[in-house]
Amino acid sequence: MDGRLRNMTSLYLTRGSRILLLYRQGGRVVNDVWVGAAGGHFEEFELNDARACVLRELQEELGITRRELAQLRLRYVTLRRAKGELRQNYYFFAELRDGVDERLTSNEGIIRWFDLSDAPVRDMPFTARFVIEHYRTLGCRTQAVYGGIADGERVVFTELPEF
Repeated sequence: MDGRLRNMTSLYLTRGSRILLLYRQGGRVVNDVWVGAAGGHFEEFELNDARACVLRELQEELGITRRELAQLRLRYVTLRRAKGELRQNYYFFAELRDGVDERLTSNEGIIRWFDLSDAPVRDMPFTARFVIEHYRTLGCRTQAVYGGIADGERVVFTELPEF
């Protein structure tokens, strides 16, 4: 490990018991898997502001803004070593506001609503799969922020209290 970092964000949009996922196509790092509705790599000016990164990606990829969201919150931060990098992912969740058309399109691939219980977790990047599983079983019922460390077989989560 030579100290290289890759910081990324992902936004999962929900409406009721449904979640919006993107089948990302043509990506450099993540390709041909289901991911959050919007997300990507931090720009240099965003290194200390994951929210700014996810909102920029939301605008670029779906053409919607913060005003069209309710309850935007950072819920998960995961760490994983891969290909000589420490990959840090910031997972946000938000509700699509009532009145906002849910027939969204993305310039990154195919976008589709799933019932949360039917989200295709096997076809997701490693940490995203465990984030969604944790969210389905516990996270959707709390307002906590969770940290997750990938150990090669799973992601181990712990609640991150503020103190």
